[in-house]
Amino acid sequence: MKRFLYLLLLLGLACSLQSEKTIVKNVNGYTLSGDSLIQFSTLVFADGKVVETGGDELASEYSGNVIDGEGKIMLPGLIDAHGHVMGLGFQELEVNLAGIKTLDETLEKVKTYAEENPDLEWIQGRGWNQTLWPENEFPTAEDLDEVVSDRPVWLSRVDGHAGWGNSMAMRLAGISADTPDPQGGKVIRDTKGEATGVFIDAAQGYVNSIVPNSTDKERELALEKALDQMSSVGLTSVHDAGAGVTTWELYKKFANEGKLKTRIYTMISGAGKTFDTLSVNGPIKSYADDMLSLQSVKLYSDGALGSRGAAMLSPYSDDPGNKGLLFVSQDEMNRMVSKVTGEGFQANVHAIGDAGNRQVLDAFEYALEQHGEQGLRNRVEHAQIVSMEDIPRFKELNIIASMQPTHATSDKNMAEDRVGPQRIKGGYAWHTFLEQGTIVAGGSDFPVEHSNPFFGLFSAVTRQDHEGNPPEGWHPEEALTRKEAFRAFTLDAAYAGHQEEVLGSLEPGKWADFILIDQDYFEIPASEIWKIDVLETWVAGKKVFEKQ
Repeated sequence: MKRFLYLLLLLGLACSLQSEKTIVKNVNGYTLSGDSLIQFSTLVFADGKVVETGGDELASEYSGNVIDGEGKIMLPGLIDAHGHVMGLGFQELEVNLAGIKTLDETLEKVKTYAEENPDLEWIQGRGWNQTLWPENEFPTAEDLDEVVSDRPVWLSRVDGHAGWGNSMAMRLAGISADTPDPQGGKVIRDTKGEATGVFIDAAQGYVNSIVPNSTDKERELALEKALDQMSSVGLTSVHDAGAGVTTWELYKKFANEGKLKTRIYTMISGAGKTFDTLSVNGPIKSYADDMLSLQSVKLYSDGALGSRGAAMLSPYSDDPGNKGLLFVSQDEMNRMVSKVTGEGFQANVHAIGDAGNRQVLDAFEYALEQHGEQGLRNRVEHAQIVSMEDIPRFKELNIIASMQPTHATSDKNMAEDRVGPQRIKGGYAWHTFLEQGTIVAGGSDFPVEHSNPFFGLFSAVTRQDHEGNPPEGWHPEEALTRKEAFRAFTLDAAYAGHQEEVLGSLEPGKWADFILIDQDYFEIPASEIWKIDVLETWVAGKKVFEKQ
């Protein structure tokens, strides 16, 4: 029997050695190996995995399929450690209001979309942001009624933490002056106590509960559009921040049919019935050759800064008396984190305000006392405004800071107004976290921000917007070096998903996930990083995107 197994091992080794090799030569390649940045001109892969990287001479040492890289820049596939895959896809199907600078233009786009889609029962969309408008005030149902009054309209704010409906949507939801503010939510009201049409965080549930569910066909189309978008910007892996049973089954269907073009590290949505259903067989580290994973859970502590729903220890500097919203009590957060980690799942908790972050850190400390050090690599998602005295606790508790650099450059015009000059010192503090040895995993939070990871790399390095403002960068002391930013979107993002042994760099034995781009990220002026174009995207040695 032992001889038989030995022969099988030799046969497998021989087959591996004889596998068809692909040699990509004449590239200007970069990859991390440990703390070192390695350059190479030749990549060899077989069976979807890296065999070797090296200089020009390497190309002659192997026979097989030869590809001339024509001097293009090669990087490992980039990883977004926090996105919303289905949200990105549905943004392509619904009215997209992201980046619009006035209320009038926003309303005009809603009107045009409604006119172009007369058969839709509901008009839905996402992306509005009142902080970009001159009036910088929440819109109203009456505003929407002026452009669409014959059908219900329901529009999610850019961060997903507020919803805006027209009068018909509120009427169908039974909204009145007597509708209470739910736990973790707020109904925006006028001076007479009447609902104005904007619902913060948990209060969105009043309308969300009556919005028709998407059809299977719509969901498949949304996923296809999301995959197309992600591969076109060089994302070979994404951590999906909250998925339900239906979405997980859809991901598996696409994986089984070979239709996934981006790896998805899936976070189960919440610690309730969805978790109970999806966790029944324990964590799934790898499904379909690492195309899918299901070993983490997304929880929420608070809301967002833009809608003043982020939970603060002291009132907002620009809204005295308002401390934002904690979604659950400390005991409940402790229970949820302890429950999921006790089952061996990584806990990834949304926390934006300093009170939200403290609540989550306290819950992680509680779970540590209950279960001991489990090596789960628990994460705070966003870690946006953190009390200076709480930042060291990330290191003490071995917590990953999963942060999105474009949030800083999008929020810079309002963040300091919200929290003042002292609290902002613990805001978007990537460098401070890195300096103390905390892992920072880079992401975008798409579709809240654009899915293009080069926008995130640019923001991390410059702390500027695309117009170059402010000239020295916003709080430039928290900027990252190019190598640090690159690591956040490659190896450290892979580490945050327990996948650093198979993803995040082009080292032997790892998946041949790589991209070819048109400019040298490490050499061009920092101001040009966001303009980098992806020419090709490869996953497991197969081309999944080519720029036309």
